[in-house]
Amino acid sequence: MSEYAVTTLDEIEVVTDGRSPWRPVRHHLGITAFGVNAWTGKEAGDRIINEHDESAEHDRQEELYLVQAGRARFELDGKSIDAPAGTFVFVQPDVKRTAFAEEPGTTLVAIGAAAGTAYQASGYELWMPLAELFQAGEYEQVIERGREAIEAHPEYPMPLYNLACAESLAGHKDDAIEHLRLAVERQEPLRSMAAEDSDFEAIRDEPGFQELVAGG
Repeated sequence: MSEYAVTTLDEIEVVTDGRSPWRPVRHHLGITAFGVNAWTGKEAGDRIINEHDESAEHDRQEELYLVQAGRARFELDGKSIDAPAGTFVFVQPDVKRTAFAEEPGTTLVAIGAAAGTAYQASGYELWMPLAELFQAGEYEQVIERGREAIEAHPEYPMPLYNLACAESLAGHKDDAIEHLRLAVERQEPLRSMAAEDSDFEAIRDEPGFQELVAGG
């Protein structure tokens, strides 16, 4: 593997979960030490960063945003922040944040990782293109395409976890338990997440699922 890589934003394929399109910089470059992605608002008023926080136990990421081009407006816990090109915005995990383009072509670069722990890539970049199908209840399509993504990158925990969710909802109980087991092996905090996830109601009474969430 080469010790360096060079690319431009235009060379990174745009993906979307049905809300804000973005470019998976980390995955494209093979970065393993931290998360980094880029978002571009094509028109003024476009939402660039979906409203969210990082307060969940399995997240807890500190995030640094750089306005690489254009002008953005951040909303941080309801407070509006004007951010022209060259502005850095640093956000702690519990802060609710979103951002909008104030000019066409506004581009943000976001870098994140959890403090005090080694970064582990979840592979959510591979799953996001399936989010719309999942929300629409097209679980069999999600399963088919999700398995293809996992075959290409079996090292990531989040595609395995979300595949298990889809399989549970579609009635594939044994497959759901097996893929959940593999996800938990790769990322331990997913065990407690699964214990509270309503997507697993169909398998909650299965011995294999109970053993998994109990730490077996």
